Amino acid sequence: MNKTRERIGEIIFLLSAAMSVLLILLIIFFIFNEGIKFVNEYGLVPFITGKVWKPTAGNPHFGIFPMIVGSIIVTVLSTIIALPFGLATSVFMAYYAKKSYSPLKSLINLMAAIPSVVYGFFAMMVLVPLVKSIFDIRSGMTMLTASILLAIMILSTMVNISENSLKQVPMTFYQGSLALGATKEETIRKVMIPYAKSGIFSSIILAIGRAIGETMAVYLVVGNQPRLTTEILKGSRTLTTNIVLEMGYASGMHRQALIATGMVLFFFILLINIVFNIIRDRNEKKL
Repeated sequence: MNKTRERIGEIIFLLSAAMSVLLILLIIFFIFNEGIKFVNEYGLVPFITGKVWKPTAGNPHFGIFPMIVGSIIVTVLSTIIALPFGLATSVFMAYYAKKSYSPLKSLINLMAAIPSVVYGFFAMMVLVPLVKSIFDIRSGMTMLTASILLAIMILSTMVNISENSLKQVPMTFYQGSLALGATKEETIRKVMIPYAKSGIFSSIILAIGRAIGETMAVYLVVGNQPRLTTEILKGSRTLTTNIVLEMGYASGMHRQALIATGMVLFFFILLINIVFNIIRDRNEKKL
């Protein structure tokens, strides 16, 4: 009887895993099937390096280079802003927080549960006027505003995974370092954090994945201007916001171009994961 139950459970888990893989393959097939049609007709190089996006003009242009640059700037800047806060909060929760741990943990988990559109409304009402006032600019809808918003949104992901990684470090390392005369701060900085690098890198990868894939919140504050700029105090457009802005009325080559944009975004995220995994593996070999 027990063997039968185990067998049934094994089959259920196998079907669940197979369904997940099948769904991913179907998504990839749909994106690439439509995206490659457009790339073959319009050309990959003009599509990626083109600086003009005018899909509804008489002579349409489908250049997504401004959106690629906007996505990179917003993602990198948000990660730079979130990383020190995320790591510091993780260290505090893992090694310093006692009475404050439970409420702080609950608040961090609550941050992950708040819908993206709520973050977007918060940014519109608070961050946009604040950035406009501080930098004395015409509009507060800028790449900097979007980056600050994304930094807040990815903080919970970064903190939860980094904290779990720090707690997985054997306490014998901590106690041994203290016994050798190191202070608590030196032990955390030179022993515990380096040992937990793999998990910290994983938290960064997942945080970047969420940042680059975020749509609605960024859509509300980034300015949505398909122009090429590297100035963080100006508005821009990301790959995801470009899709959500125009998919509702797109047709023909315009629709295919938006799906091809999703294909580029897929490669973008895949490349980020590969690079960070290589860096993480090298760090693990050094330890």
